[in-house]
Amino acid sequence: MADDAKRRRWEAATVWPGIVASVAFLVAYSWTVLEPDMPQELYRLLLWLLGLIWLAFLVDYVVRFRLASDRRSFVRHNLVDLLSVLIPLARPFRLIVDLFRIPSLRGNSGSHLRRRIVIIAGTFVVMFIYVISLAEYQVERYAAGSNIRSFGDSLWWACVTMATVGYGDYYPVTVTGRLLAVILMIGGVAIVGTASATIVSYLNEQTQQARQRRSGQRDVGRELNLPSNDAPDDDQGGPA
Repeated sequence: MADDAKRRRWEAATVWPGIVASVAFLVAYSWTVLEPDMPQELYRLLLWLLGLIWLAFLVDYVVRFRLASDRRSFVRHNLVDLLSVLIPLARPFRLIVDLFRIPSLRGNSGSHLRRRIVIIAGTFVVMFIYVISLAEYQVERYAAGSNIRSFGDSLWWACVTMATVGYGDYYPVTVTGRLLAVILMIGGVAIVGTASATIVSYLNEQTQQARQRRSGQRDVGRELNLPSNDAPDDDQGGPA
């Protein structure tokens, strides 16, 4: 239990540094992809920065893992953190994990949960499309027979694919590019499902609150001996 308390303190202290590191990784990675003709000195500097951020993520994960009382449960509930250490493309998504740790976004009420889902889902959608577009552009731009030659082409392809429109004007030709397309399709289905569930939950909660308000008004009316709105009016329509 003492170790869990230490882990929670560590996580609270590293929330904002983690957010800064995730954003810095995304900026540095974007720079290396979108500016292939940059000076070699700058390119090496960005690679060093990416390596340092990966090292920071690794240290953070190892510290939290060692402080966890149930390490199997820790691994199961922190898969994004593990993937951010193992897979470079997953490192920007550490931002999503760190957003969950912000105190103002925590809470168990329906409004807190919906606000958290909207913020997290919105951030995830933007980052997911952007990161997949970057990776797709990186692997497709010099491939033989590829028609994705600019980041704009890749971004358009990602939006069309995720929306399940499928115009077919742009498509990947490399194995890695097609694998990214599969990931994008699966992510799109998951995002649509999450959005639909959130909307249904919101409508159900609003309906339940309206019923509770009407029930409360009827209870107050009975306590004050007020006539119910459903009762017939004795002064109108009754026999003389």
